[in-house]
Amino acid sequence: MQQSHRENRPAFTFNNPAGLYDPAPNGYSHLAAVEPGARLLLLAGQGGQNATGELASDFRQQVRQALTNVLVALESAGASGQDIAKLTVLVVDHTEERLHIFGEELSRALGDAMKPTCTLIPVPRLALDGMLFEVEAVAVTGRQAGRQGTTR
Repeated sequence: MQQSHRENRPAFTFNNPAGLYDPAPNGYSHLAAVEPGARLLLLAGQGGQNATGELASDFRQQVRQALTNVLVALESAGASGQDIAKLTVLVVDHTEERLHIFGEELSRALGDAMKPTCTLIPVPRLALDGMLFEVEAVAVTGRQAGRQGTTR
């Protein structure tokens, strides 16, 4: 069932096709379809460093700061969290507990709408000592990008 949240055609839509499990409880969608003429924003991996380069030792605080950093970068390009179509997440010493923390912080940052497509990759370490989390994003703007799509 198509859920429309805006009158104008969006720059992308999310879809969770029949025949695949429902990914919503894990905080992502299976598919994002980008419409022709959309503007792509490709964000470099964002870690949990604040504007002065300080890195918290707590995993949740790093996730929260990294997602804040993504939103700051998007805002600098005239976009928002609602324009994110794809995330790639790197987690040091990944556990299901860390997955739940990421899901909670993603909902805190983006709200209750359908979540972007996402790939989580467990890694043994990241670029900086003490860095536990990194996220890169692909955002789509133009044609009033929105979070609509198909859900079950």
